[in-house]
Amino acid sequence: RASSEPNMAEAVSSGDAFQGGSQATDEAILDQVDQIFTEIAETQPLVGKVEEMSALGREYVETDEIYQEKIRHLCTKYTGIRRTRPDGNCFFRAFAFAYFERLINDSSDYEKFHGIAKESKDRLVSLGFPAFTTEDFHEIFLETVEKVGKPCTVDQLLEQLNEKDLSDSVIVYLRLLTSARLRENAAFFENFIEGGVTVVDFCRCEVEPMAKESDHIHIIALSEFLGVCIRIEYMDRGEGGVVNHHDFPESGGPPHVVLLYRPGHYDVLYS
Repeated sequence: RASSEPNMAEAVSSGDAFQGGSQATDEAILDQVDQIFTEIAETQPLVGKVEEMSALGREYVETDEIYQEKIRHLCTKYTGIRRTRPDGNCFFRAFAFAYFERLINDSSDYEKFHGIAKESKDRLVSLGFPAFTTEDFHEIFLETVEKVGKPCTVDQLLEQLNEKDLSDSVIVYLRLLTSARLRENAAFFENFIEGGVTVVDFCRCEVEPMAKESDHIHIIALSEFLGVCIRIEYMDRGEGGVVNHHDFPESGGPPHVVLLYRPGHYDVLYS
């Protein structure tokens, strides 16, 4: 990649993670990971401003034909990209911004979503989530949704979701909603979980904690809970020069939110 963005996996596996020919201690590796997260936090906002799609091409060397060809294909369908911080919460943060931005100009969808958000706390408590902490995060989430329902600009939304405490509280609540849907339909979702792990244990380890990356199972569950159609454009190193998309749910109609997935990361796309 042409970008100087920190790559945690490369840093940890590189020679920098070895000292005097011997592997660094776990503590040293964790310190290095912390430094990388600190650098990311200092250089990248939680949610960025919209950039032209051509900016994506500058992240990769010109000789990387696989990605350059796929970026050219994306440019035929989309005009802009809004980046999110690569902190393990990027799917939820990208979704939150993209859908809240849509609601600013869609009063019908706003009223529907507001109703789901307002009633969601009781649904969580009925599944065994602790009432006290659930209520705290629900209150912040609902207040954020209601700010979108008032006269609100995209710049104001951007400012709100770049306030770390507020932004992270929104992410926490979206993670709880995702966990709730997985638990409600455990008989279905357990088919997607490997290693004999129960749905409850999967939720506790891979869904509810912050900084845990998201996969298909997270997207399906959140889409189902909120009744929102999410389109993911997958840009990887597969052959063919075309970026394929997948809609969640498949029969959900036109997407409400479109996100770009590159291995380990999600950003927002604009038509």
